[in-house]
Amino acid sequence: MSDPVGKQIYYGWKIVAAILVLLTFSSGLSFYNHSIYLNALAAQPAFDVQTASLAVSIFFLSGGIAGLWVAKWVQEYDPRICISAGAVISFIALSSLAYVETVWQLFVAYSFFGVGFSASSLIPATTLVARWFHKKRAMALSIASTGLSLGGVILTPLCVLLVESLSFKVAAPIMGVMYIVGIIPVAWIWLRASPESMGLEIEGGQLAKTSHSQSDEAASQTELHNNKAIHSASDGISFKQARGGRFFWGIAFGYIFLMMAQVGGIAHQYGLVRELLDEAETALVVAILPVASIIGRLLGGWMVGQMSIRLFAISMMILQSLSLILLSSGFSVFTLCLGLALFGTTVGNLLMLQPLLIAEAFGVREYARIFSVVNLMSSWGTAAGPAVLGFAYAASQNQYNLSYTIAAAAGVLGLLLFLAGGKLKE
Repeated sequence: MSDPVGKQIYYGWKIVAAILVLLTFSSGLSFYNHSIYLNALAAQPAFDVQTASLAVSIFFLSGGIAGLWVAKWVQEYDPRICISAGAVISFIALSSLAYVETVWQLFVAYSFFGVGFSASSLIPATTLVARWFHKKRAMALSIASTGLSLGGVILTPLCVLLVESLSFKVAAPIMGVMYIVGIIPVAWIWLRASPESMGLEIEGGQLAKTSHSQSDEAASQTELHNNKAIHSASDGISFKQARGGRFFWGIAFGYIFLMMAQVGGIAHQYGLVRELLDEAETALVVAILPVASIIGRLLGGWMVGQMSIRLFAISMMILQSLSLILLSSGFSVFTLCLGLALFGTTVGNLLMLQPLLIAEAFGVREYARIFSVVNLMSSWGTAAGPAVLGFAYAASQNQYNLSYTIAAAAGVLGLLLFLAGGKLKE
């Protein structure tokens, strides 16, 4: 006999586990791997660090723009279709990196890579978690978004070894296949559009059953609601209402510079570590940041339930700038590892906090649209970060001190803009 419904595990936790796996592959093969691609491409005669850094910037910018359409699709249709299409596009783009020979080909490949990543990663993932959870949303998001860091821990070192042992031209298509295999099966086996699609209430329980005479009509209406992910007006506010508040603009503009600091720092960490260590040591040290990100995010998911989410966000923003200052110093291997650990702690939490702050402030009624617009604006920072640090690297005679000082300054500016947004709910 099966357990009573009340004692069964809420299906939302299976959604969380599936998204954790999905984000492990999408982030591990894109977000954390950019430093590997950047160095592999820069080693080719046709490219240099500045050009490769600009390509990474194009990746984030194209992903941010595509996110507006991704949000509309996720809001109205089955998110699994969007996720699968994104995985296929990413596979093609990532595989094509092995064959690019000119700058324009590199930029086109990265543009499509950004679109694929946007469709298969944060927007559909965080939208699903927001739909399935309310009271435990912070913990659910912290666990699901741990996949962002697991990708760096598990896949990035593996990809380093693949590139070094097989060459980038052979390894790139293999990584493209990994993107599809790690995402599409998980999405179709475990992901579901909403609790209503399974006859469940948010965070447990079953929806009230209709009478037999109305069952067919009710089933039809339920299907319509599932496909369009309709939420009641009481569960949040509209995008128009959200953008009329100061907090919306505070988080939107603040995250431009916070992401510039974060993504720029991540994209160049491989080169920074290589200034002090050999290849074998580098493969180990680059795992410090994602490991710290996992630990920090899990602790952060618990801490958010114990204190003000806004106060916790501010503390992470301060720590990010301090860690980047430490990385810019170039004192020793110890300060390098310590800086990466502290930076990783903030990476895990700031990525989690953006969707959580949006869901807490504005609800899930039009979450996908609100998040996509904020994500588009923050993509200006993620796009600029790798390029700005890359140009600073070239301008300072191929040293990273100036680059990470600029990243720290961007983090401070992001903090100030976030503070200007005022309280979470006005």
